[in-house]
Amino acid sequence: MQTHSRKLIFILLTAIIFLYSANAEIVYADEAVIEGSNLNIRSGPGTDYDSVGVADTGESYSVIQQKNDWVEIELPGGSGWVAEEFTTVTESSEEAEETEIETDVSSITIQHEHTQLREGPSTDYDIIHFAEKGIEYDVLSAINEWYEIDAAGQSGYILKDLVSEPKEASNKNVFKNKTIIIDAGHGGRDVGAIGATDTYEKSFTYLTAHELEQELQYLGANVLLTREEDEFISLSSRSTYSNFNDTDAFISIHYNSVPELPHVSGIESFYYADQNENLAKYIQQGIIKETDESESDRGIAKGDFQVLRTNLKPSVLLELGFISNPEREALLQTNAYQKKLVTGIVEGLRKYFSE
Repeated sequence: MQTHSRKLIFILLTAIIFLYSANAEIVYADEAVIEGSNLNIRSGPGTDYDSVGVADTGESYSVIQQKNDWVEIELPGGSGWVAEEFTTVTESSEEAEETEIETDVSSITIQHEHTQLREGPSTDYDIIHFAEKGIEYDVLSAINEWYEIDAAGQSGYILKDLVSEPKEASNKNVFKNKTIIIDAGHGGRDVGAIGATDTYEKSFTYLTAHELEQELQYLGANVLLTREEDEFISLSSRSTYSNFNDTDAFISIHYNSVPELPHVSGIESFYYADQNENLAKYIQQGIIKETDESESDRGIAKGDFQVLRTNLKPSVLLELGFISNPEREALLQTNAYQKKLVTGIVEGLRKYFSE
């Protein structure tokens, strides 16, 4: 009799455990979706740790933990750390409710190369296509943090943080038919300032100039570059090029370096003629707002630079950060941060042209 009771109790307990397990939500690890091209994966939570690999925009990894603005992700055969600033962490669960929400967004534009389109609104779904930067898609619906888009007659899903909504028509009109000259500082044998890891200023200025060129062209501006490639262009030729064109704004891109003070950082904008003060002020304000780095705001100032002094058109010179600072140097090489800088410059120009 006692043995029979024990068996009955065991059976009841087993049934209870089974029923609880059947109804419990199966929760998976959070997913980290990468938002920067060639993002360093490091061996620990900081830029002082060695790089163990790179991640690209749209790639997703299981999250192990988050610590001090860094995310530890699961890698084949181990783990690594990526800066939280360049990831979107999403919670993944088997029973996550797919809630369709209202949206007035009719189309979106891809902001990164090889952006992943998935079969459903979660990183648990398979990748069905890689979208290229600059391509525009019609939006069919919005589900949680995802857009459902029409890709050549086939629907797919893309994370909202990886795209931008179309600019307002009023913004496009502001740039329409404006001639903007972008001056990528240095070039060729003139390498400019030297970075913490022996990088060259000329490479950073070239990167920023081309990102800015693409954005302004999209907005309808006529964009000219003082140098199309890694070549030496004299200072006098740069300002002369501006003076010979019907230039509405001349933007000279530069980066700073003070090797003996590796922790110095900051962004600064210069003008020469008084009538260009507002142009410098609006661009400086735009950059600081978009990068959310008020502590790095070094303000605006008059600068006796040849490309400004001999320039008869609206002109500014931008110092966009210190590449002698190891942390800033690494950040400035990321696609995500470059886009923030460019967005800030564009917003400053928009305000200037709106006056």
